[in-house]
Amino acid sequence: MYPFLKGHGTENDFVLLPDHDGTVHGNLAADRVRALCERRAGVGADGVLRVVRTAVMGEAGSGQDAEWFMDYRNADGSISEMCGNGIRVFGRHLAQQGLVDPAVPVPVATRAGVKVLTFAGGAVDGEVTVDMGIPKVLEQTEVAVGERSWPALHVDMGNPHAVAFVDDLADAGHLYDAPAHDPAVYPQGVNVEFVVRRGPRHVAMRVHERGSGETRSCGTGACAVMVASALADGAARDTEYRIDLPGGTLRITWTTDDRILMAGPAVVVAEGTTDL
Repeated sequence: MYPFLKGHGTENDFVLLPDHDGTVHGNLAADRVRALCERRAGVGADGVLRVVRTAVMGEAGSGQDAEWFMDYRNADGSISEMCGNGIRVFGRHLAQQGLVDPAVPVPVATRAGVKVLTFAGGAVDGEVTVDMGIPKVLEQTEVAVGERSWPALHVDMGNPHAVAFVDDLADAGHLYDAPAHDPAVYPQGVNVEFVVRRGPRHVAMRVHERGSGETRSCGTGACAVMVASALADGAARDTEYRIDLPGGTLRITWTTDDRILMAGPAVVVAEGTTDL
């Protein structure tokens, strides 16, 4: 038996595994991740966050100036570089357990580099803002669902995204399967975002996450959507966008110094033990 916690950020949900010194789970096996994330026979989640000290992560943590490392796995057991909703939940857990001081910025190491968390008002339970780093705007590409296809913008937020503007979010269909994409552009797969406009600096989206399927929210995906929307609008830097997802709302700003700041909720809802 070993401890776990369950949390979510805008209903993008995760199992957290406290493993501070890397002695409980070691090299977390894909079949164990799949068992934990299974919604009928397991705890149920879009992914697993292993809470571990950077010093024991070897090459993955090398050169990162942060005590804590978010070792993130998709629901299918595959490793992912980064998770924007997950890192807020990760930070919430650290603050609630007294492992970090929410009154000061908190660095967290990931496979996409160090991300810095800020807790609103320095409160343990306040809204969490993440400095997601510098976006990479890459080539125009295309995604397809069935017989329909759309142009998409390739945006890298530490993990790959294809952002497509559509007339109606229902156009993307059921999203049980990954939308078709160019494997030469995305050899490791891609998160695909479908976007509609709701008003000035306000969009809504659905997302298919590689390794997890359609999820209620995707933090890095929302950041990629904000970047694509701001570029399409010719928006000035430091303009805040509202991004509506099925599971809630995130507020995202592209700063004058080329950083993406994402603000939103993070909740730990349960804890227990499991032998999965």
